[in-house]
Order: sequence, then structure tokens, then C-alpha cells
Amino acid sequence: MQILFLCSQNKQRSLTAEKIFDGYNGHTVRSAGTENNARIKVTAGLIGWADIIFCMEQKHIRRTREKYGDKLQNKKLICLHIPDKFAFMDEALQRLLKQRVAEYL
Repeated sequence: MQILFLCSQNKQRSLTAEKIFDGYNGHTVRSAGTENNARIKVTAGLIGWADIIFCMEQKHIRRTREKYGDKLQNKKLICLHIPDKFAFMDEALQRLLKQRVAEYL
């Protein structure tokens, strides 16, 4: 399965998720941000590539639907409800990601 994680800047939450889950059970993982100044900005190509898309907050789902709604047919878009209060690879963030993503993988 090809998994895409989205947050705002692609510097902390989604990047941590990519590091944790890439290669897990054979999955390929990428991450991106929804903001214009994101480290790696989400593109139509990334949306098309992904089988499942995990967003950290509801606003990321909204932004993705607004911009790429036509590319989201037959895609699972899941909100993890993880606020922007964690540092990259924070242990609490890692635990939360593993808890929230586990039921889908």
C-alpha cells in the first residue's frame, strides 16, 4: 500500500509519520504539507500516487478536498486529529501516530 501523510508544514507531524511507517509491513510512505511554504508541498501527483491519505487535522482534509477534490475519488482520506504541538520525532507523537494509524494498517 502507498500511504501519504499530510500536515501543514511537513516538518514535524507528517515527516515523523513518514519516518515511522515507511517500510512497515511493506508499505511505501511519503509525506507533504498543505501550506505554500511547506518543506514538501502536496501535489496532484502525490494525491494520485497514494492509496490512503492520513491528515493530521480536519483543516488538512478541507484544504486537500478544495484543491484536489477531483483526484480524491476512490481514495481513503482519514483525519488523525493530532494537533500541531509536537516536535519532530517526539516520543508522545510517535505513540499517538502508532495508536491512531494501527487500525487502518
